[in-house]
Amino acid sequence: MAGEFYDRARIYVKAGKGGDGMATFRREKHVPRGGPDGGDGGRGGHVYIVADQGLNTLLPFQYQRRFIADQGGNGGRSRRHGKNGQDLFIKVPPGTVVRVEIESEQYEIDLDSPKMQLRAARGGKGGLGNTHFVSSTYQVPRIAELGEPGEEFELDLELKVLADVGLLGFPNAGKSTLLSIISAAQPKVAPYPFTTLQPNLGVVEVGHSSFVVADIPGLIEGAHRGVGLGFDFLRHIERTRLLIHMVDAAGIDARDPVDDYMQILEEMEQYQPGLLQRPRIVALNKVDLPEAQEQIERLREHIQLPSQDIFVISAATREGIDALIQRVAAQLAEMPAPVRAPREETFDWPLPEVDPNMFTVEAEGNGWRVRGKRIQTLISKTNFSQAESLMRIQRVLDASGISKALLAAGVEEGDTIYIGDAELVWSDEEVLE
Repeated sequence: MAGEFYDRARIYVKAGKGGDGMATFRREKHVPRGGPDGGDGGRGGHVYIVADQGLNTLLPFQYQRRFIADQGGNGGRSRRHGKNGQDLFIKVPPGTVVRVEIESEQYEIDLDSPKMQLRAARGGKGGLGNTHFVSSTYQVPRIAELGEPGEEFELDLELKVLADVGLLGFPNAGKSTLLSIISAAQPKVAPYPFTTLQPNLGVVEVGHSSFVVADIPGLIEGAHRGVGLGFDFLRHIERTRLLIHMVDAAGIDARDPVDDYMQILEEMEQYQPGLLQRPRIVALNKVDLPEAQEQIERLREHIQLPSQDIFVISAATREGIDALIQRVAAQLAEMPAPVRAPREETFDWPLPEVDPNMFTVEAEGNGWRVRGKRIQTLISKTNFSQAESLMRIQRVLDASGISKALLAAGVEEGDTIYIGDAELVWSDEEVLE
C-alpha cells in the first residue's frame, strides 16, 4: 500500500499574551486607608518545536498549520499573581530544520536529534499590578500594565530525513517509475536522463510497518570526483540503511547492462569503499522487453549476491514488484534501526544582541515612526484608558531622549507618532493617544 512522504511545511505559531496587571486597593472593615494590592499578570505560554523519535514525516502539518499557546491569567486583588499560560509543544521528526525571518534576517535551527527543542515563540510577560508603582511621593497609583503580546511567526519546516532505502542506478534505470508505484510520491518520469535532480522521497507501507525510500539522482562515470550530480548522489546513498541497485536489463540507449552494473560498484568503491558492504538488493528492470530477457543470465553471472537478493522486475507492468518490496521489508526488519542519541537541549533563535535603550526616528507617511525595543514593549503594555499611564509614556519619552529626537527631526503640533501598533498625536504640551 502506498504511503505519503511530506517533507516541507509552513506553519503559523503564536505565543500567549501575558495576563494584565490589576490596579486595586485593599478594602477591609478595619483598614480605612488600605494601600494598593493589585497583583501581576501571568506569563503567556511559550511555543516549542520538539524533535520526537516516533515521527518520520511532516504530514500532520498538511491538516493543521496554526498553533496558538494559552494566554497568561490576569492578576487579582490581594497581590494575587495570574496563572502562567500553558506552554505549547509541537512535535516534529528528528532532522527537521526550522527557519524564520525576523526583521528581514533569516535564522534556522536544525533539530537533528531526539528531544532537542526550539523555543520558537516566547510568551509575553505579565503586566505589573499597581503595587509596583508605589513611591514616597506616589502613594495611591491608579496604574497597571497590560500583558505583553506573545511573539508570532511564520515558520518554514524542512525534513532532511535519513531514508531507510536508497534507489541507485544509472539514469533511465527506472528508479522514479518504481518509486511512483510503490509509494504516493510523484517523481518526474520521462524517457531521458536526469529527470531526477534531487532526491524524491516516498513512504512504502507493508502490512503494519513502513519504510522511507529515496529515489536518488542518477549516477554517471566520474561521480566520485564530483562529475555530474556525483557528490550529491553519493552523499545520499551514504545515509541509507539498504540499497536497491536498479539495472536497465534491456540496455536502452545502447548501453551494456553489465557495464552499467559494474560501473556503479566502481564509483561507490572510489568514493567510500565501505559502501560496498552496505546491504544491497539488485533489481533487474524492464524484463517485459525481449532485450532484457536475453541479458538476465549474463547479469546473474556478474552479480555476486545470493539469489534471494536478485529480483527480475518490470516497473512498467509491476511484475515482481510485490516480491521485491516484501524482501526489502523483511531485510529491514532484521537490521537495527539507526539510533540518534537524545540531546536534551533547548535553543532560542540566535538573534543579535540589541541595546534595549537604542531607538530610531524616521518619517513615515504624514507622521513619524519610532522604533526601539524598550519603548515598543512599554507601549504594548500600556492601558490607554488610564490617564496615569499616558503620563508615564510622556515621562519615558522625555527621559529616554525620544522627545528631543522627534523635535530635532522636525515633528510639529498634530503630527502622528507611530510606536508599535499605537498611534499618538504630538502636542507641544503632551502626547495624547
